[in-house]
Amino acid sequence: MSTLPHIVFIVLLIAGLVQMAESQTPATPGEGTADASSADATTDVEAAAAEQLAAAGKRDLGVHDPSTIVKEGDRYWMFGTGRGVRIFYSDDLEAWHRDGSIFPRDGYPDWITDVAESQRGHFWAPDVVRHNGRFFVYYSVSAFGKQTSAIALASSPTLDREADDYGWTEHGIVVRTNEDSDHNAIDPAVLFDQDGRMWMTYGSFWSGMKLIELDPDTGMRLEDSPTHSLAWYDSIEAPAIYFHDGFYYLWVNWGRCCNGLDSTYNIRVGRSRDITGPYVDKDGKPMMEGGGSAFLGTEDPAFIGPGHVGVLVDDDGSEKLSVHFYDGADEGRPKLAVRALAWDDDGWPRSPGPGMETAFEGWDRKRD
Repeated sequence: MSTLPHIVFIVLLIAGLVQMAESQTPATPGEGTADASSADATTDVEAAAAEQLAAAGKRDLGVHDPSTIVKEGDRYWMFGTGRGVRIFYSDDLEAWHRDGSIFPRDGYPDWITDVAESQRGHFWAPDVVRHNGRFFVYYSVSAFGKQTSAIALASSPTLDREADDYGWTEHGIVVRTNEDSDHNAIDPAVLFDQDGRMWMTYGSFWSGMKLIELDPDTGMRLEDSPTHSLAWYDSIEAPAIYFHDGFYYLWVNWGRCCNGLDSTYNIRVGRSRDITGPYVDKDGKPMMEGGGSAFLGTEDPAFIGPGHVGVLVDDDGSEKLSVHFYDGADEGRPKLAVRALAWDDDGWPRSPGPGMETAFEGWDRKRD
């Protein structure tokens, strides 16, 4: 009988014994089971952050300085900072889609470099209102950290680019500031008061938040409209006004934006019986003297620096709050959040969420 089968048998037996021994060898400390435990812990933390962000109203849309959300037909629309003013839409307030820009790259207004020499069509912090059968979009033209700024207007009869009458008309500058001005003409927010008069609040740093009256027929500044001062703080911008139950509520942002994970934006609020003020916070401190009650801030570890309040009253009468925030689970990139807007027994707004005290031990924010 040949010895070859015996040799093959012995080789296979030895290989099997080696494999068995390796499978029974204890893992070196820090290897194997430790790696698995670490991976499980990381997964748990990331899941907790995702759960928190869902409770905070996160939408999977990258946007900075979102406008008020408006509705045309069954579709929701919103605008944001970006080249030519970015346009977004949603059919359910959950999933959002990009829909180009108001101005194409070869169609920016020719006056923008007169306002800010460095301007190349990156327009900031738009807002939108529907009036007289048109959508009026107000947007900011500026240079970062300077008062060389303007708020301008563009309008279209529809937001549906498939419609025959879709098309944007550029109306020019509504209000402008320069390096000698005591305030800064960016961050517009537009509304109608209870008497049907049209107003725009705006401002960033310097002497604070301002208010001017607009002509409802044209959307431009009403001739001889005075500039009203509404609020001041040493780092303040992004005002928005909303009427509720006899009061005008003024939201503003304190702190610094645009620093990703290190952003310190937080939203403050005050109220007044008159749209022109004076606005006071919950303690009665005037907002022109640095008053402002805390409304919404960082909800660690992932919901960072919310800003730019917008309020949507939906078809069913429910009130919804829109803001941007910096996503701690995505390297501090700006995202959209849509949250419930509620009111306490004293008539002050609140936005239910996971709470500012929320924290997850072990969360490691990834930095750029």
